Amino acid sequence: MLLGDWIYQIIFYAFVALSIGSAVIVAFSRNIVYSAFALLLTFFGVAGIYVFLSSEFLAIAQVIIYVGGILVLVLFAVMLTHKIRDVKLSNPSTSPYIAGPLVLIIFIGLIWLIMTTPWQIKGALEIGGISDIGNALMGKYLLAFEVSAVLLLGALLGATYLARKNSL
Repeated sequence: MLLGDWIYQIIFYAFVALSIGSAVIVAFSRNIVYSAFALLLTFFGVAGIYVFLSSEFLAIAQVIIYVGGILVLVLFAVMLTHKIRDVKLSNPSTSPYIAGPLVLIIFIGLIWLIMTTPWQIKGALEIGGISDIGNALMGKYLLAFEVSAVLLLGALLGATYLARKNSL
């Protein structure tokens, strides 16, 4: 294996470790601000993995949509929320003695499923680059693209109405 291949592998596994490590921080941190910033690192790590998988469109969409839109919205919501420390839990968590073994059983089942499934590797789809994806979305899949846009707009309007209704 060449030196360049080793460097690529090291960088790839660094992105994997960044994604997994920051996702663990998101899941187990008790501070919501730390969780939000760890989520930022998770999104960037996943975008880096997409780059290594030659999916530049997904990497760009990951950064623009998740980091640029959703995460900034979460950070503004966290920063602008008053009395965030005085929040009362409406459904407190149940005992970890119940959830722990259940999660372990599910994890072992998933590992067994991954190891015993006869995976069939197919060739890459011939969709090409970003311009081909754009042409497909604005051509063959235009109706599905527009329906999903209207559905997301309706969800956004409904969330705005529900949030506004509680603040009055």
